[in-house]
Amino acid sequence: MKLRKFFSALLLALFSLQTLHITALADEGMWPFNNVPRAEIKKKYGFEVTDEWLNKVRLASVRFNNGGSGSFVSPNGLVLTNYHIVEDIVGEVSTPEKDLAKEGFVAKTRAEEIKAPSLELNVLQSIEDVTARVNGAVKAGTTDAAAFAARTAEIAAIEGESLKATGLRSDVVTLYQGGQYNLYRYKKYTDVRLVFVPEFQAAFFGGDPDNFNFPRFNIDMALVRVYENDQPVRPEHYFKWSTAGAKEGNLVFVTGNPGSTSRLNTVAHLEQLRDTSIPIIIRLLERREAMLKKYMVLGEEQTRQGQNELNGVQNALKVYRGQLRGLKDPSLMARKTKEEQALRKSIAANPERQKLYGDAWDAIASAHKAYPSFVRERRIFEQMGGFNSTLFDFARTLVRLAAENEKPNAERLPEYTDARRASLELGLYSPAPIHEDFEKLKLADSLGFMVELLGADNALVKQVLDGKSPEARANELITGTKLKNVEFRKELAKGGKAAIDASTDPMIVVARLIDPKAREVRKRHESELTGVERANYAKIARALFETEGTKLYPDATFTLRLSYGAVEGYMENGKKVPPFTTLGGLYARSDSFKQQFPYNLPARWMEKKKDVNLNTPFNFVSTNDIIGGNSGSPTINQNGELVGLIFDGNIQSLVGDFMYDGSVNRSISVDSRGMLEILKNVFNANEIAAELTAS
Repeated sequence: MKLRKFFSALLLALFSLQTLHITALADEGMWPFNNVPRAEIKKKYGFEVTDEWLNKVRLASVRFNNGGSGSFVSPNGLVLTNYHIVEDIVGEVSTPEKDLAKEGFVAKTRAEEIKAPSLELNVLQSIEDVTARVNGAVKAGTTDAAAFAARTAEIAAIEGESLKATGLRSDVVTLYQGGQYNLYRYKKYTDVRLVFVPEFQAAFFGGDPDNFNFPRFNIDMALVRVYENDQPVRPEHYFKWSTAGAKEGNLVFVTGNPGSTSRLNTVAHLEQLRDTSIPIIIRLLERREAMLKKYMVLGEEQTRQGQNELNGVQNALKVYRGQLRGLKDPSLMARKTKEEQALRKSIAANPERQKLYGDAWDAIASAHKAYPSFVRERRIFEQMGGFNSTLFDFARTLVRLAAENEKPNAERLPEYTDARRASLELGLYSPAPIHEDFEKLKLADSLGFMVELLGADNALVKQVLDGKSPEARANELITGTKLKNVEFRKELAKGGKAAIDASTDPMIVVARLIDPKAREVRKRHESELTGVERANYAKIARALFETEGTKLYPDATFTLRLSYGAVEGYMENGKKVPPFTTLGGLYARSDSFKQQFPYNLPARWMEKKKDVNLNTPFNFVSTNDIIGGNSGSPTINQNGELVGLIFDGNIQSLVGDFMYDGSVNRSISVDSRGMLEILKNVFNANEIAAELTAS
């Protein structure tokens, strides 16, 4: 599921008690490790999930700070993930002379492993429920906005105390959209080195046409090694590599970090997404897709620079268009409305419950009715939809870092608190290369989107453009800024607010210019929307807890979750789709398109075809419930052995943000047997294969 930086069949009726009981019978749910449905798993599959099993699985699982998942797969710190999770890294360490995306890469020795800039990996150490403390910071009778501010300050205090006491990355996570708050503590690793990637064309065989479809034939895998004190990490637990793989009907688990879902959303919330938010995102992505294609036709080097972003944009477009189609389905919206009304009616029948929870839906509806009045300004200025540039991102971070440092820790924006500073600085001081021509085109296009969305007569738009066209202004800003230099960024940060206020760097000047408006719309969003949601979704969650208890799983939050399911095909257009593909099917599909892009295979693959066992299982589907952020998650059997690697979902899963349908929703994995066959017989990476299977 190729959603890394865009975190996203319809409308799971979590408000329907009947549907919630059905949940226990289906393979539905992305379950926190402190709330795994053990009884349901044992009832359906006969497997008892123990504390010991969960502990091993948790400590073998890894989160990537760029929006993906992974897992330890050797006692010497090897981590398995998707190619598309590290494709930005591949681009950053490549050169026009040595393009790893085109050639692939195998480190035969530790000395050949390549340091990945600005990559952080997290391993979850513990979860602690801090709901009582967070909610205890809110005084009775305060407004939703004041309550949100009080909770935010308390969360900062909890994170700071935990970091100081444990030295672990400490994040307070909002669950059930305000129903619970849990403190997640992570062991953090920042010395990560590239060990293996296949060629991009093999990892993403079939390109955009095959994306989110099945049958699939992708080797979307990568291996990195984690170091600490310049030595490979020896993890306490790792997943042993299964050479036998999985069979149809086998129980499998997926452990990873799903980014976000909206399955608890009310009808009014979903209607706003359908009518306003998602269409704006699609407009932005469509512009970026056209811009990237325009840049990439200029030559091979431009293609190398732009390919990763185009992959992400096209993937996101497919996701959001799929979500929008679902939200426009009248029968599904009618079903959602009916189920929501049923829950509201059951609450209204009890005066005490009506007093506690009855006004929640109307409050959320009112907040989302007002949101369109400032959603465009928020998208452009706060979410930087009008400033698509790595250099502007540096400028925004520096401007805010200086301002937030002046405040007490509890009053800072959450991403600038002490507990999150190290992760922020890892990105800010990244030595990754910056391509000026590419930056100019991206910034010009996004400035054009700003004009399109807000109008040329908007006062702040006029100030940003300074009487110039988007293209001319972008050229002026990118050419004039010194933020390309890491040491210059460090000096500005060191100088604090005085240095930022005095700076004449044009990118800093623009970041200073728009920051008041960006903060204004952020504050409005937090006060008028997020604060209202936290208070009122918490009411809905409590109403559900009273009836369902732990049978209710929270929406995804880019934190470690466990899903369970079985290797199983499905019906599509009246035909049975088998659960497995083979390496022979890969070559046959390439031949059926006469090896034309995007169905062409790299030369190495054609040369090695004679050495490959074409009957080897390659990709497979299972009923596991996943979403963007699960990319790179291990698929494991009940013995804790790795049998596959999640990399996508089928087209029916695109509305998984809102609903899981076990009859057709499928996650797609690279088979452990296929990965081994390719490592050994296509790449001659026998040392790596031996390390993976040594135990």
